[in-house]
Amino acid sequence: MSNNGGARSGADEPTSFVLQPPNPPEPVPGNPYATPTQVVPPRSAAAAEEPGAGRLIAGRYRLIARLGHGGMGTVWRAKDETVDREVAVKEPRVPDHLPERERANTFERMRREARAAARLDHPAVVGVHDVAVVEGRPWIVMELVRGRSLGAALQEGTLSAREAARIGLEVLGALEAAHAAGILHRDVKPDNVLLGRYDRVVLTDFGIARIEGETNLTDTGGFVGSPEYIAPERVLGQRPGPASDLWSLGVVLYAATEGVSPFRRSNTPATLQSVLNATPAPPASARGPLAEAINGLLHKDPARRPNAAQVRALLEAAADPPAGRPTQSVPVTGRGDGGRRGVRLGRTAWAGLGAAVVAAAVTAYLVIADPFAGPLPEGWKVRQEKGLAAALAVPDGYQRTVPDRKTDQGHWVTYTDWSGSIWIGLTLDRKAEDTGSTIAGSAAAEMYDDDSRFKDSGSYDLDMPENPDTDPKVTAYRGGKAAENTVAYDTDDTENPRPREFRIFYYKTSGGDMYKLTVSYPGKGDFTDRGREVAGTAIANLDIDGT
Repeated sequence: MSNNGGARSGADEPTSFVLQPPNPPEPVPGNPYATPTQVVPPRSAAAAEEPGAGRLIAGRYRLIARLGHGGMGTVWRAKDETVDREVAVKEPRVPDHLPERERANTFERMRREARAAARLDHPAVVGVHDVAVVEGRPWIVMELVRGRSLGAALQEGTLSAREAARIGLEVLGALEAAHAAGILHRDVKPDNVLLGRYDRVVLTDFGIARIEGETNLTDTGGFVGSPEYIAPERVLGQRPGPASDLWSLGVVLYAATEGVSPFRRSNTPATLQSVLNATPAPPASARGPLAEAINGLLHKDPARRPNAAQVRALLEAAADPPAGRPTQSVPVTGRGDGGRRGVRLGRTAWAGLGAAVVAAAVTAYLVIADPFAGPLPEGWKVRQEKGLAAALAVPDGYQRTVPDRKTDQGHWVTYTDWSGSIWIGLTLDRKAEDTGSTIAGSAAAEMYDDDSRFKDSGSYDLDMPENPDTDPKVTAYRGGKAAENTVAYDTDDTENPRPREFRIFYYKTSGGDMYKLTVSYPGKGDFTDRGREVAGTAIANLDIDGT
């Protein structure tokens, strides 16, 4: 339910109503989004400029000026003369030529809009004061939110990641309250998000909301909402759930940081087709947790989208990123926490050491300590994989997958970020199970064996064309021989090939078991640097038992 803000929807966006915001010249102090109260001319002048201004509704609501209008309603700034406060009043506006059944459905939808919003007690949901029935038509009386829509704000430029995450958290809170009450909003988009004074964010326009237990008013064979923000399952006619609203929130966050919906096309059929089939480019402006939230929410399969609690955790991290903390300790030889090698000397201990002792300790560290080990970055955790006899460092929140022992007897584990853009995999080929002598003689031989497979067969269980670029090299792991390879290729999608890159680390134990740690990530774009960082950290902190 819009009571201010947003540009009118075009033919491609059959939403309930979207409203044109007032456009005074000066902003409200303290709020870059809000617009000041309009100056109200004398009643006679207002009536001359805007037909209907000055009219008294239900004996108490005096219409002052129009705030905006859409296909089904006009929203007025009005004064409640009974309690002497300004309110927003939505006037139903239905063409007279509509059949009586459609007119009745429109009025019932407005009543449901009022009921849906009125039953929600949340600061990010516009408050409904009254429904005044005039000549059989419901006029919705609600709080006046002074500001403008997110859609109007985005016409002037994109938002920072922190501001987008802050707004997203408020919208998410409104959706959580709605879903808990059995209400699906079904039209989350920038024009229905109001940015008010004092950093207030309000979700409006519950005109097409579905209320649990009430009959559906949507016409048979059709749908309502804004095509570029509608979840794929709704386009397919499947029963929507909370995940459908969260998809729309993901599109809103993408548009807020990138400046455009990733599914917008020139017409409605093309837009709906892109919703069903197009894979958006990873957001370039949103990084870290915000990018993870956006990409996770835009999974086509609603079952793979993060739930509200997971989205909240990511948005909170993006809205208030942790400040960098000074290093508190230095690892030296020994056994440390988290399964990684090293003991730690705190700041107080270092302060008491003489320069010669410090130099000796540092020298000992450089000579004796594991060259891979290092402080684990903020937001990472060590995962003990007992079945692989190893510990693997992964970013917190990555999703773990292991073999189904009924159908897969392999030894492996993968950790994937919510977007699916970056994944970490550790495999173990046991010597005792290598009846076909497929394990190469050494880590380097294994690497080159894989390299030959890249060039000869063009296959590495990935959508890889022939002759990818490779960069093999021999390295070391805790005094033993190891090897690494970096492979760059374009996926073999003929319509939309995408560059990918993955880095493999090989290590063969003294007992003949072969470990392969693989990290795959986009070869170009915002996720490339992050993928390379993940690869370097995962390899540096791999801890194989007994080595």
